[in-house]
Amino acid sequence: MPVHDDHRLFEFLVLEGAQAGLSWDTILRKRENYRKAFALFDPKLVARFDQRKIGQLLEDAGIVRNRLKIVSAVQNAQALLKVADEFGSFDRYLWQFVGGKPRLNAWKASRQVPARTPQSDTMSKDLGSRGFKFVGSTICYAFMQAVGMVNDHLISCFRYRLKS
Repeated sequence: MPVHDDHRLFEFLVLEGAQAGLSWDTILRKRENYRKAFALFDPKLVARFDQRKIGQLLEDAGIVRNRLKIVSAVQNAQALLKVADEFGSFDRYLWQFVGGKPRLNAWKASRQVPARTPQSDTMSKDLGSRGFKFVGSTICYAFMQAVGMVNDHLISCFRYRLKS
């Protein structure tokens, strides 16, 4: 379902980056720990995390203790604030990549669902040029699915028919 709240969008961005190379189930089991560790995903607070705080997070067994992923969350919070200032919100910036409304696909089988699209390629390049990290095209497409920018539910799924 479409997400338009900057805090929630930041949460999904952090979680998708943390998931890189790991199972989604691993991240979902740690989601509440991430919320605590990353100040309820308030980008204004996370953007101010210093080396001391990053060091504490590296000791937190409740999250993925990968320095690059933790530092990227802080850098992404800083970049998000700049984007939100430029575009009025992070939401407005992100949704431009799908023309402001969810893309509705009509897949019959899960093997048809792509790992990336031209839109995720464009989003990835633009995010990267703005200082975001862990935002490759595959991560961006998973993010787009998670926040409802694309509806990739199979046409046989009850969710497919729900209003996006």
